[in-house]
Amino acid sequence: MPNDRHTNAESRLKAAMDQLLAGDIPEGLRCDIKSLSILAAVPRATLYRTYPHVKEEFENRLGAAREATGEPDPRLAQIDRLKAEVSSLKGRLSRMKEEASEASEFKTLALSRLAEQHDEIQRLRAALQDSGNVRTLPVRARIAADR
Repeated sequence: MPNDRHTNAESRLKAAMDQLLAGDIPEGLRCDIKSLSILAAVPRATLYRTYPHVKEEFENRLGAAREATGEPDPRLAQIDRLKAEVSSLKGRLSRMKEEASEASEFKTLALSRLAEQHDEIQRLRAALQDSGNVRTLPVRARIAADR
């Protein structure tokens, strides 16, 4: 009877290993030793003491799966993908903030220059309306200037 229980536990561990490595990971579990023992209903201490060969096989297959196809746990793969996307978006946001800051500086400078030009136009119009400020050139000077 103890041999049957030993064989049954080992077959449950191998079935759980196949399930986890296939990416069929139940909610709340991961593709790791702890989840393997939970899924197979074998205490982790027993897995380490009685079935070290199964633990080693799982770790080897997990490492090979990660090298070949990436993360077997689709949720962890999604987390990695989302982390990369967040990093990319943070970079874009930083560049956009920098561009907005440059645009704001340009706007401030442009408005300042427009205000200066407006003031100069107003000053010139006022000077033009003040006829005492404008001298007429002698006729001889105008004729010489036309040539």
